[in-house]
Amino acid sequence: MDNETAKNIRESLIADCTQCFGLCCTALNIVASSDFAINKTAGTPCPNLQRDFRCKIHNNLREKGFKGCTVFDCLGAGQKVSQVTFNGQSWQEHPEIAEKMFRVFPVMEQLYEMIAFIAEALTYEISDSLQIKLNKQLEKLQILTERDADSLLSLDIMECRQPVNELLLETSEYIRSELSSKVFAIKKGKNHRGVDWVGKKLTGKDLRTTDLRGAYLIAADLRNTDLRGVDFIGADLRDANLNGADLSTSMFLTQMQINSAKGNHKTILPSHIQPPYHWTS
Repeated sequence: MDNETAKNIRESLIADCTQCFGLCCTALNIVASSDFAINKTAGTPCPNLQRDFRCKIHNNLREKGFKGCTVFDCLGAGQKVSQVTFNGQSWQEHPEIAEKMFRVFPVMEQLYEMIAFIAEALTYEISDSLQIKLNKQLEKLQILTERDADSLLSLDIMECRQPVNELLLETSEYIRSELSSKVFAIKKGKNHRGVDWVGKKLTGKDLRTTDLRGAYLIAADLRNTDLRGVDFIGADLRDANLNGADLSTSMFLTQMQINSAKGNHKTILPSHIQPPYHWTS
């Protein structure tokens, strides 16, 4: 698979709520917090979900205490489950499938997340051996998404994740090394996996090619920080200030991470990430 095809796959992973039966509003468990105004058990429809599967407070979610809803992104898993796995049958019209549909959704969501990361990995200039391994893994994941509901529920997701995690780590090491030596002409960024930088002031820092996997960056001050070539898998960016930061070539950054952060018109994002509406509203 060439870079352009992989890029198209990554950029096509977009949620289309008009083709979904409100699965993120029903299938997931919600705990009352600063992100959600209510408690809601998994499998119970949100009281704001209407019969047409639209949210009655969609335009005022953050003001009404549902900031978490504006952060969530299923990458298209919702419409896949709704229109493909269950052949367009809604849980409202067919209540006998509701429980199974709600359990399948988080499985598909995780498969889509892995597909997004693998597809992104294939957009980089990587070794032939890495490309072959990534292509094989992508094909396996795509085939899994076509399984029926019972087969999806029988999957061991942790077993699926292990080879993906290993490949993504190998890709990250390769790309960050290449960027450091051949593009930026700098020493490769440090390994700060899982670091606790909650509220840390990092304004204007040069963090290029740093490994920030699983880092705690909650409310960190990252204004005007150079974050090119940074590995962000699993990093917590809630309320991190990204005003003016350069994340143009950051790796494995997700829309959900960006949705949870703060930024402005000067924040530079990868092509597959869109600035959240609340950055400018």
